[in-house]
Amino acid sequence: MNRPLHIHILGICGTFMGGLALIARQLGYQVSGSDQHVYPPMSTQLEEQGIVLLEGYKAENLNPKPDLVVIGNAMTRGNEEVEAVLNLGLKYISGPQWLAEHVLQDKWVLAVAGTHGKTTTTSMLSWILEYQGFKPGFLIGGIPLNFGISARLGESDFFVIEADEYDTAFFDKRSKFVHYRPRTAILNNLEFDHADIFENLDAIKRQFHHLVRTIPSEGLIIAPSAESNISDVLAMGCWTPVQKTAIETPAQWCAQLISSDGSQFKVLFEGVEQGTVHWSLTGQHNVYNALSAIAAARHVGILAADAITALQHFQNVKRRMEVLAKIGKVTVYDDFAHHPTAIKLTLDGLRKQVGSERIIAIVEPRSNTMRMGVHTQTLAESLAQADVAIIYQPDNMGWDLSQLTQYAHNIQICSSIAAIVAQLKAASVEGGHFVLMSNGSFGGIYTQLLAELESL
Repeated sequence: MNRPLHIHILGICGTFMGGLALIARQLGYQVSGSDQHVYPPMSTQLEEQGIVLLEGYKAENLNPKPDLVVIGNAMTRGNEEVEAVLNLGLKYISGPQWLAEHVLQDKWVLAVAGTHGKTTTTSMLSWILEYQGFKPGFLIGGIPLNFGISARLGESDFFVIEADEYDTAFFDKRSKFVHYRPRTAILNNLEFDHADIFENLDAIKRQFHHLVRTIPSEGLIIAPSAESNISDVLAMGCWTPVQKTAIETPAQWCAQLISSDGSQFKVLFEGVEQGTVHWSLTGQHNVYNALSAIAAARHVGILAADAITALQHFQNVKRRMEVLAKIGKVTVYDDFAHHPTAIKLTLDGLRKQVGSERIIAIVEPRSNTMRMGVHTQTLAESLAQADVAIIYQPDNMGWDLSQLTQYAHNIQICSSIAAIVAQLKAASVEGGHFVLMSNGSFGGIYTQLLAELESL
């Protein structure tokens, strides 16, 4: 009996590579992988699927030799395991290319691109298709609560993918999304990000236009009418029909807010009301996400009214304003926001929901762009809706976060997780909303804080 082909994945606990590992396992491959930082929820998800996880990058992880090594974009030359792959002459490939060749080749791909909202919108669209019985495949940069898993092969011709503009691999510097060849594409927004790989905004626009060049003339592009940077990309050349979205202004897809926090809104298509969304999500950014998902679902044959019904049952994504606990007078949230715009939109949505109740935002500036100090004034201004904003400054931060305090008076800088937890414990007496914002493990603050609050 032939053994299954063995795929070994470098950087397996990243959201994309972890999802790819799940799909490879569903295709029948033997899957293993290594990563420097193995932590939930991805590690738990992978182990539950019978995938072997190895801590650290070592040459011995490649023994016995795998049939193929899939290399994540966080891997660099000089990494011990990368060097071993090259020196042993092992067959290797990037994650996006492997996905394109082994999964997406014969699928109707629905891709969601943009600086913000990719994970949530991809989850919404996947759920709409699922609710209508389409059983789509998907790969999402987070774990949607409706599915409890970040990726699957699916049972239909449809595959929904979060289309990231970050580069593909150390040997392929194109954006990941260039590999996906979507028929339906959502372009949520476009801002400067990933300062470690993009020189300026124009460099990102060029990559987005490479994506636009791959979308067929019988496909569909969906984008907000107010996003001038997306308009600039389309002005470079577009061969595909475009449908625009807007809130309270004329557009092919328009939302009319019933609640200012975005928890209720009417959906209009070409001026005709399609239904009303009532859901637990807040923020105008999520209204835009919903309009895009409804429009994309219509492109594959789902009526807007049916998509709206599906969204009434949408449960969002882990770490997207996920309520971790309600203890005494305090509600603790976990949010993935790591760019000033995302932080601002999230806090604006929460402020509209809770009114004058106290909000404390606790931020770990962990992304490469944040750590480079590219966002200073914009980060400070993004926290305006918080009564108090506590920013964590670890020892290895590349710049002095105290610069933020010249732009806002509600900001405090703290260099210790223990000190942050102690401050929040003291503040809990007055109650309020504690929003933990990080795209990583935040030094284990989650369990420490909840334990301290429970002890009161």
